[in-house]
Amino acid sequence: MNAVTDRLTESVLLEILENAFQWFVVVDKETNILYINEEYCKFLETTREEAIGKPVNEVIENTRMHEVVESGEVHIASPHFIKGTYMLANRVPLRVDGEIVGAFGSVIFRDLNDWHNLSSHVKTTMEKIKIGQETEKTIFQLQDILGSSDAIKSVKETIQMIAPSDLPILIQGESGTGKEMFAQSIHYRSNRSEKPFVKVNCALIPVEFLELELFGSVGPTGQIQRKGRFHQAEGGTLFFEDLGDMPLAMQVKLLRALQEGTIEPIGSHKASKVNVRIIAAVNQPLKTLMESGKLREDLYYRVHAITLHIPPLRQRMDDFEEIANHFFYDTIAKVGKRNLSIAPETMQYLKEYSWPGNVRELQNVIQAAVYLTNGDVILPSVLPQEVRIKSRYYSNHAQTLQEAVEQLERNLISETLQIYPNRREAAKVLGLSRSTFYEKLKKYGF
Repeated sequence: MNAVTDRLTESVLLEILENAFQWFVVVDKETNILYINEEYCKFLETTREEAIGKPVNEVIENTRMHEVVESGEVHIASPHFIKGTYMLANRVPLRVDGEIVGAFGSVIFRDLNDWHNLSSHVKTTMEKIKIGQETEKTIFQLQDILGSSDAIKSVKETIQMIAPSDLPILIQGESGTGKEMFAQSIHYRSNRSEKPFVKVNCALIPVEFLELELFGSVGPTGQIQRKGRFHQAEGGTLFFEDLGDMPLAMQVKLLRALQEGTIEPIGSHKASKVNVRIIAAVNQPLKTLMESGKLREDLYYRVHAITLHIPPLRQRMDDFEEIANHFFYDTIAKVGKRNLSIAPETMQYLKEYSWPGNVRELQNVIQAAVYLTNGDVILPSVLPQEVRIKSRYYSNHAQTLQEAVEQLERNLISETLQIYPNRREAAKVLGLSRSTFYEKLKKYGF
């Protein structure tokens, strides 16, 4: 390595830095600029003479070079919000004899064409992040939660009691149970109902953008450049969906924000007070999340002053027809098929299915069935294979338990063979050994 560097003169090294496909800046231990390449200066609308010697935060907005110098940590592909767009920056501490003497930073753009190309990609990603925050305008009130079963009545009664408080709430329920609907119903029955309800989908937002999305950023003079979700929800409710998918490092920062009631936007060294109520949701048992290391125990104790358990659809089947009919009539009104009806045997299949995807899966199945039906009646044939195969539906004409069991087996085998003509594959789908499957084929005359 020394043989190579010895042959590179200072002018050659400068030529490399000036013409590389990145923008570079080097700061000293006090984070004053020692070097910055010309292309970076052009983008920043300054000159090298003006920039060198100045504190880096006076030249580059939202810089985090000071963090690298203080902590000695390397930042790779770290989000950097500058001049109204996202960029990705690398920051590396510089050491001499083990002591940090400064830091080196680079941005992965060389000119404005590169900037616009990658910026477009990043903006597309950010649009995906905002799904559910800006595009979903549906407001759910407590009366919008369908059902009168004991299980759901208990949840509604609890919401009426806890909504007026400012206590943090943890909602636990399987995917598709409508946890956001319950969170909104709490918000709109609280004293914060006139203020914003802001959702943070912890599973959807890329890790590298999460801090910026939560806490926002400020410019060199302290002005807010991007409002984070905390500031967007000021005075209202901040709903964390899929909290167990939040990275542990970010859980630490979230815990600090909840304990102190303050946040520190990117680019700021000053804490900012926030006033929000926290509602968090998880789709796995809390014990499982903590034992697997996905949820910090201290954060759990901070957000679960009250835990609301949402029952899965299979545990509230007394509400099934009401919910199914709601989705059905809503869909046929939108599609314009007002004369459509659901065949009794189709409803029976639906009622006997286990619905692992809960209410959301039921809504999707009914909507698809309405679109797929050409006649005036929705028949079982338009239902998804999964629903038809795994339904426990059997003929009402069976006279004895043994006859009912045999009728169920015959129907399941018949439908499975229609979908999976390969008998080996059909046996696998039904969870039967080949010998047992062939015995039943013989028994039922297939």
